[in-house]
Amino acid sequence: MAKPFVAVVGRPNVGKSTFFNKIAGKRISIVEDTPGVTRDRIYADAEWLTHEFTLIDTGGIDPGSTDVIRQQMKLQAELAVDIADVILFFVDAKQGLVPADYEVAALLRRASKPIITVVNKADTKRDEQAMYDFYALGLDSLYAISAEQGLGIGDLLDEVVSHFAEAEKEDKADVIRIAVVGKPNVGKSSLVNTIIGEPRTIVSEIAGTTRDAIDVPFSRDGTGYVLIDTAGIRKKARIEDKSIERYSVIRSFAAVRRADAVVVMIDALEGITEQDVKIAGFVNDEGKPCVIAVNKWDAVEKDTHTTNIFDKDIACDLAFMSYAKTVYISALTGQRLGKLFELLETARENNRRRITTGLLNECISEAVAMVEPPSDKGRRLKIYYATQVATGPPYIVIFVNDAALMHFSYMRYLENYLRKSFDFSGTPIKVVARNKND
Repeated sequence: MAKPFVAVVGRPNVGKSTFFNKIAGKRISIVEDTPGVTRDRIYADAEWLTHEFTLIDTGGIDPGSTDVIRQQMKLQAELAVDIADVILFFVDAKQGLVPADYEVAALLRRASKPIITVVNKADTKRDEQAMYDFYALGLDSLYAISAEQGLGIGDLLDEVVSHFAEAEKEDKADVIRIAVVGKPNVGKSSLVNTIIGEPRTIVSEIAGTTRDAIDVPFSRDGTGYVLIDTAGIRKKARIEDKSIERYSVIRSFAAVRRADAVVVMIDALEGITEQDVKIAGFVNDEGKPCVIAVNKWDAVEKDTHTTNIFDKDIACDLAFMSYAKTVYISALTGQRLGKLFELLETARENNRRRITTGLLNECISEAVAMVEPPSDKGRRLKIYYATQVATGPPYIVIFVNDAALMHFSYMRYLENYLRKSFDFSGTPIKVVARNKND
């Protein structure tokens, strides 16, 4: 399932970034005593009690401020709250309850999301007593912690993951979610409208018309789908600092996170750009099954080699996504949309494919017999056995005598051999080496 989002919000300088760094396990957010140091949302994947989630650190909310930067920080935090499954509302035990806390609490309540009030900087017993003052905010769930000292964090995280059941329930709904991603004006909204047969999203020549990720439910051949039309993802340099478009991009990334399959759209008239590569890279990193849809194919002047030339460009520029199938479509005319859905369904099935341990080890044994494992300084890599530990994407662990001996090129060889033996088209797979005795 998609990882739930946990947003860390609150006034400036209440210890949000200190908590974020503690959970993330590394110093990602800048931590200073100066209020307002964290101006952008920062993301990190975390895990607690086998539950994986994405933590979002935000700039402090200062509701009454007219300062431009503070207003931008407020927008950042509001967006994080908008996509979050659980909200951690940080307050300051040492400073006590202040009027701005009431304003932030009122803003958060409108989100109708699980809200946990985190009374931070409770370094002493006296500080812990201050927790009870914050019940005046009208929020039921309160936890006193010291992010700096690591006190109370375990109990807090227990409460956080207890709210994931609802997100998991929604994630398991009996529909297939397909995110459509790409640069602005590549034809995402036109594709959605053509598929459902009506103009549900705005289509314009002006790039950036779609500002949010829009869910469009429909059915096809008796199967329920939700198409997620996303905002076009521009280069950062082309996004003005004060533009609301800047805040639409993360919704597109969140849409990829919750999708069952992804359509990566490329403009046939422009060819593959650096931004296309970055967008595809994000989809690949998220382990999502996908199809590359080259749109506006009806407008391309064709000769006998056009498709071959484009195929070669894709193979070169998107080499990390060699598993993805390509289809040349026209969102305007509906050309090859049937093929698009066929490839999406295959990619989704392969993303959930599970190979039995017996077949997997037969395959690995054949690969080892054909190409001997590498050695270093007289020590040779020895492969004992392999097993698949997860799906979505398929995750295969190979147990060896010393994982340090597993050269990158040999790991790539094993992955390619697995792909040749089993149908993993349309989906990334994870193959890792692990010491048998660990």
